[in-house]
Amino acid sequence: MTQREPVFPAGRHALYDRHRYSAAIRSGDLLFVSGQVGSQDDGSPEPDFERQVQLAFDNLVAVLAAAGATLDDIVDLTTFHTNPEAQFETVMAVKDKVFGAPPYPNWTAVGVNWLAGFDFEVKVIARIPATT
Repeated sequence: MTQREPVFPAGRHALYDRHRYSAAIRSGDLLFVSGQVGSQDDGSPEPDFERQVQLAFDNLVAVLAAAGATLDDIVDLTTFHTNPEAQFETVMAVKDKVFGAPPYPNWTAVGVNWLAGFDFEVKVIARIPATT
């Protein structure tokens, strides 16, 4: 049986400890990344929405890196939005900068009414590359 191995990026433990969850779980060659938000250093939401989205993706990159993966290893991307219609253009602009060019991961966007004070969250499943 494959064991769950928690993964944490350096210096990003305020929210994980406060809400009692792992940044990601490695299981075999798969990485299941918990929802990443655009938090400031103290764990509070970044007030500027575009910056909050960028910080969420920056935090995602840090978690992937802690497991030896990159954005190119993402298989499944899910984003959560508190006001999808009003936020979509901003999210797309940031997402386009983050992912650049095809091939893109598959993507599901979900409208929600609560994200613990945040307005955007991103979670992924990635395949961790084999090391030689």
